[in-house]
Amino acid sequence: MSRTSQIEDFLASAGWPGADHVTLAADASFRRYERVTRPGERAVLMDAPPDREDIRPFIRIASQLSAMGFSAPRLLAEDTGAGFLLLEDLGDATFSRLMDAGEKALPLYELATDVLIDLHRAPAADAVPRGTPVYDDALLLTEALLLTEWYLPAVSGQSATEAAVAAYRDVWAELLPRARHVPDTLVLRDFHVDNLMRIAEREGTAACGLLDFQDAVEGPVSYDFVSLLEDARRDVDDGVRAASRDRYLAAFPGLDPDAFDISCVILGAQRHCKVLGIFTRLRDRDGKDDYLHHVPRLWRLLERAAAHPSLAPLKHWLDTYIPAEMRIVPPAPGGA
Repeated sequence: MSRTSQIEDFLASAGWPGADHVTLAADASFRRYERVTRPGERAVLMDAPPDREDIRPFIRIASQLSAMGFSAPRLLAEDTGAGFLLLEDLGDATFSRLMDAGEKALPLYELATDVLIDLHRAPAADAVPRGTPVYDDALLLTEALLLTEWYLPAVSGQSATEAAVAAYRDVWAELLPRARHVPDTLVLRDFHVDNLMRIAEREGTAACGLLDFQDAVEGPVSYDFVSLLEDARRDVDDGVRAASRDRYLAAFPGLDPDAFDISCVILGAQRHCKVLGIFTRLRDRDGKDDYLHHVPRLWRLLERAAAHPSLAPLKHWLDTYIPAEMRIVPPAPGGA
């Protein structure tokens, strides 16, 4: 049976037979989304081929967030075997679109920060559903190694040497434990303005719709904060960054600001290294080159993080193995 026929059968079984549906979005994964409409109603279909994606984590995290009062999309129907979900349609008003249309950034970042504050106020034992992976140092290192696996070969024209990879591993073995002097929580992992929606008819933090959280893990409270404010896809004003930090820290007077800042700078650098590798892999493995124009911004963010005294080992490694002239949008394989 074709995927199109499977979709029609799923929609019919969900009570939406013959509904119109059009492509809504695709992302960096193998998931795709369609908006499903019928008179007076609409929903979102998530199409996640089961040989490529597992939708059960999305269901688990969405249920947890909803139970905590956050605006994750409600689950209307599911077929985990086929990889289909029918979800509440939260609209089109992503924070990024709102800012592109001229809305002021600070109130939106304040709302996003308040979501993190409310989430992080819950003890990890209550916030993290059973079965959620732990964001341990081994996983963080595996992600950081995407830089040496994909980006470095793309800009140097050859595989990373064993010496370079060994030195890189040593850098993260030193840095990552120092990022853990903050509490753990549910980390949504892709918490940034493209995945946040404003829901006009809701109040408080429920006015912020949450998307793309299926890769959630249990890890440091600093991770989603730095994901929001050191966005690979969008420049964030320094004043907004500072105001968001002050707002967050004011909500947690028992949190050591220095420990929080060091955790943010280390995990920010880890994320930028990871994303440089991911964006290169998307082009070279998956044929998706839409993300490479963000590489210059990623390097600006990574260089700023590496300039922090706590990240001197990383700065030394970068200067040695990826000097300034190699910090470029990676050329296409074969020079094409």
